[in-house]
Amino acid sequence: MIIYPAIDIRGGKCVRLQQGRYDKMTVFSDDPKSIALKFQNSGAKYLHIVDLDAARGENDNRKLIIDIARSLKIPVQTGGGIRSLDDIEYVLSSGVQRVIIGTAAVRNPDMVSEAVRLYGSRVAVGIDAKDGLVAIEGWEKVSEYNAVNFAKKMRDLGVKTIIYTDIATDGMLSGPNIKAMSEMVKETNLDVIASGGVSKIEDLFELKKVGVSGAIVGKAIYTGDIDLNALASF
Repeated sequence: MIIYPAIDIRGGKCVRLQQGRYDKMTVFSDDPKSIALKFQNSGAKYLHIVDLDAARGENDNRKLIIDIARSLKIPVQTGGGIRSLDDIEYVLSSGVQRVIIGTAAVRNPDMVSEAVRLYGSRVAVGIDAKDGLVAIEGWEKVSEYNAVNFAKKMRDLGVKTIIYTDIATDGMLSGPNIKAMSEMVKETNLDVIASGGVSKIEDLFELKKVGVSGAIVGKAIYTGDIDLNALASF
């Protein structure tokens, strides 16, 4: 299981939200690049970066994210505002290893199919669930899609990896939604990267038991509840 330290960027700063709420935001650093380098030096094998501004359609931090990716020796995956094949081509040709399609996957599944045809496993889909339904547009709206059924639809289009976020637990340090993650793994047989709620090492062992391929850890690293150095051999 790969551990993905998370960097969420808004207005060029490294921030964390609670349950996806932009009015519940904490700034942890004015220099996301230095945080990324710190994570790499602490043994991280892969980095997860989200462009919160682009997710809402409010400007973007794409140049900063690309600069970070080019500065690191470890791979980077990024999501937020990836809405077209041009976006995907630009990001993947600029040093980022994997893009995460969120809202656009709901609205334009044909684009997902074409992206997978062109870029294969470098394309992942982000499924953010609120009460079991897929949320879109920076988590501020909810679609009619059931999360598991939507994942199966993406699988049928050739997607191999999904990033599955339980919004209720995100940024809360309350523990991940193990039941939801387990169901997603069993029902889809996809590579599921779990996101939301990880607060201690034990949470990661629980996630590993249910078969997720990776886990994103955000706030717990920033608060010191989890020591990234201790995850190097995970």
